[in-house]
Formats: sequence, structure tokens, C-alpha cells
Amino acid sequence: MTADRTHPVVRTPYGAVRGRHERGIAVFRGIPYAAPPFGPRRFRPPEPPEPWDGVRDAGSFGPTAPKPPYSEAFARYLSDPVVPGDDCLNLNVWTPEPGPGARLPVLVWLHGGALTRGSSAVPVYDGHAFARDGVVLVSVNYRLGVEGYGLFPDAPANPGLRDQLAALTWVHDAIEAFGGDPGRITLCGQSAGAISIGALIAAPQAQGLVRRAVLQSGPPEAAERDKVRRLVRRMAARLKIPATAQAFAAVDRDLLLRTQAEVGRLSSPVLGGPAFGIVVDGDVVPRDPRQALTEGEAARGVDLLMGWTRDEYRLWLVPGGLLERVERLGAVALAGAMARCHCGHEVVRGYRALRPQAGTAETVGQLVTDHLLRIPLHRLADARAEASYVYEFAWPSSLPDLGACHALELGFVFDTGETPESRRLAGEGAPQSLADEMHTAWVRFATDGDPGWQRWDASHPVRVFGDGEPHTAYGPRDRELALWTADVTTGQSTTASAPADGSPIPGTDPRSVVRRLRRSGTLGRQ
Repeated sequence: MTADRTHPVVRTPYGAVRGRHERGIAVFRGIPYAAPPFGPRRFRPPEPPEPWDGVRDAGSFGPTAPKPPYSEAFARYLSDPVVPGDDCLNLNVWTPEPGPGARLPVLVWLHGGALTRGSSAVPVYDGHAFARDGVVLVSVNYRLGVEGYGLFPDAPANPGLRDQLAALTWVHDAIEAFGGDPGRITLCGQSAGAISIGALIAAPQAQGLVRRAVLQSGPPEAAERDKVRRLVRRMAARLKIPATAQAFAAVDRDLLLRTQAEVGRLSSPVLGGPAFGIVVDGDVVPRDPRQALTEGEAARGVDLLMGWTRDEYRLWLVPGGLLERVERLGAVALAGAMARCHCGHEVVRGYRALRPQAGTAETVGQLVTDHLLRIPLHRLADARAEASYVYEFAWPSSLPDLGACHALELGFVFDTGETPESRRLAGEGAPQSLADEMHTAWVRFATDGDPGWQRWDASHPVRVFGDGEPHTAYGPRDRELALWTADVTTGQSTTASAPADGSPIPGTDPRSVVRRLRRSGTLGRQ
């Protein structure tokens, strides 16, 4: 690093970059870790960036990956800046001590957004507080939607995941020059970012690159190839082109995004329509990551911190008024949840008995959240109890109906609650003490692998943030989760009272449920 305290310069494997000193922290933005993924590189695995001579300015966020905007209903709550340009495979670094020798712990952040939206430029993800507290924070952009997760017969699968692996490799090779320790890298992410982390720590190519991992509101999983193919085929039908990477590469980029948004309207976690996802590809993802981590030896020695919010589902249901519509639908909505979760009446009756005051929307939301998220994370913690810590974020937003919803915890983790973007979800009056507690837990975990509470064991200790003083609850979800005797690797439930001939449980056939939801107006208005 140069001696310039205003514009620090660090040399990367591809050339020198000039950052900025901001509030005592050195910040480098928009550093390319791979070449622009367009032209002949479109839908292909990432390639190294072209080296450059001289010093490249790293004072501003780099281009964001192509993505459709959030709907007006979701944009009220979620920020998603757009930075134009093709050089979208870039990352940012916040560090207190640029230069070799500091050997500080490193957090590599992968944003959420259903693999279709989001970027490292979201102000909530500012890394200043982590660097202030002695952790180098790296945030990453990667390809999204059909560009990153479309499944084609003439292109490799999972280019967006391959981008993330390229960024992780870059960090391992380059971070020492920024003051980081390549032997103490913690890979962390939320929602789709956490799902990505499950795949990355199980990937053969990533073994030895990661010391710790944080999975917030996202389990390790592989998407069904048929669901991803269905989405691509629907796009191709609308565009009147073959469902090939070559044909998609010839389509105007804005038209491709509009088409993606139109055909993906029903791909929310609750509705369960076709969606982009990470698929088993025989290479980076040789088997389902959930199986690799719970049944195999992948990522042994990687410490795990896993968490969820108490009311994840409220961000899926509150925007656009879906919460009220689900409540009105009653038994139809419950049948849809049973179809979505592959469960039977016994599970629903059990949830109703445990929470007799809960309405239909809350029951549906908790069923889907447990099926998609809490059960898989419980299973992963059980399989890796010697290295796992679990928590729940329970503080409710001051905004109507949001509760402790999906993504609300991020302003507390990053200690960015003062930003307008954090207040979009939290409202006014978010407690700084809660941010101090959550942020400190992540700093401690990145530093030495211990966030400050009991490691997972047969008593199922869960650290609860935001429900009074931080405390450890033992098995707070065990009664609900005991209702599922499911094999979560196959999605089949032995609690369902299925007919002996294998036909669908009456009222839960997915096609009939979807037809009823469409007639009610619940579908098609998101």
C-alpha cells in the first residue's frame, strides 16, 4: 500500500487499485474479479479479467448485474440500486489496515434477492462497521436470473454460482494485500446468498478456501431442474425463440429482463411457482448440497452460524396485500400450503393446536417457513453439531404487519440502522443496543468461531435476539418441527394421511389448488 492516507493504493493479482479513506476506514469499490460476462462470454463460466497497467480507480461501486426492478409493492421495503455497465463481476473491500502483515479475519458477503435481484451496492450492506471492529468485509456482485441461473442444453449450468466461486478464489489469493488473513475467511449471506453458501462450501473446488460460514434465512438446497427448465421454456415461448443460450444471447437485454419478470410472477416461496435456482450439475454441484453437508464429508472443519427471523413469511405476504387474501381464503390457502410443503392434515392440525389464536395466514406462513428453512437448518445443525451455532431474530418492525420479517435483521448485523434503506423495513426507533449485540456476534464468529453462546447439541440451544435481552432458548421450535417426520432430502412426509393408492390427499392436489387460488384472485396480482 502507498503512504497516501486519502487515496490508499493496493496491488491485486490483475493490477493496482486506488481506494478512499472514509471515516478512518480504507474502502475499495468496483474491483473486477472476472471479465465482463457478455458478448462471447455470455452464459459461459467466468474468465479472469484483463490485467491493467497503472492504477485503477476504485472509488465507486461497479456495475450491477442485469436485473428487473422490484414491483412497486416490494420497492416500498427493499432498496435495489442499479449501476449501469457490463463489468458487473466486481467486488468491494472495507479494511482498517490495508497492506500485508495485519492478518485480520475476513467476511465475504453474498447478497440475497431470490437469485434475480440485489447487489453489493445496497446501502444496508455497507462494511464500515465490520472494518471498524477489525474485520475485513468483502461484498460481491454475481450474475442473476436467466443470465446466472438459466438452464440450457448448450451452456454450463450455474454460471452465477461459478461467479461466486471465482470471487472467493480471488479473495483467497488477494486479500492479504488488503490486510486480511486468507486462512480466516468466513463466507456469509442471507436468503439466496445463504443458499449459495450451502452450495459453495459443499463444492469440491472450494474445499480449503473457507474457514467459517454464516447461513441466514437460507438453507443448502438444489432446485429441481425441471422447474428451472420450465421457467426458461416459458420465456422462450413468449420471445418466440428456441430455449438455448445461443438464442437467448441474441435477445435485447431489457426485453429479456421484462420477460423474466413476467413469467416469474408466481415464483415466491409461498406460491412455489417455477423459479431460478442452483441445480446439480455434476461439476461445481456434484450432488444436492443438503445431502452433501448432512450425509457426507463435504466442508468438515467449517464452523457454521445459522439463523432465521421469527416471521420470515411476512415479507412474502405483506407487500401487495397477499396476507389479507390468504386470510380470507381459509381452507383453500391451507390446502395450498399442504401442497407446497408436501404435508398432510395432521401437520396442519398440530400447528393449529399449538397456536390456537393464529389466523390462517400465520399458519400458512409458518408452515412454509418451517418446511423451506427451519427444518433443513435444524437437520444441518444436527449433522454438524460439533461446529454449529443457531439463532433467531425476533424484533418486530415498527411498520404495520411486518413483524420480525425476512431481511429485517440485516440492518442490525451490518449496524447500518441509521440509513434510510434500513428504515424501509425497520421503521423508526430501531434499538441500537440490538444492533450492537447482533453485529458483535458476527464479529466474534468471524474472529474465532464463537459467537458468544452455547454450541448446538441435543438440547437445541437457539440464541434469541430482539425478544427482551438476548437469551438462549432450548428447543423453541421443537414442538412444531416434531410434527414433521419428513425426510427433508426427498420432501416426503409420513405425517400425511395419504390414500393407500398413492393419489393426492383430498384437497391438496397442487393443480386443483392453483386453479382455486387463481379463481379467487390470489394469483396473478403480485
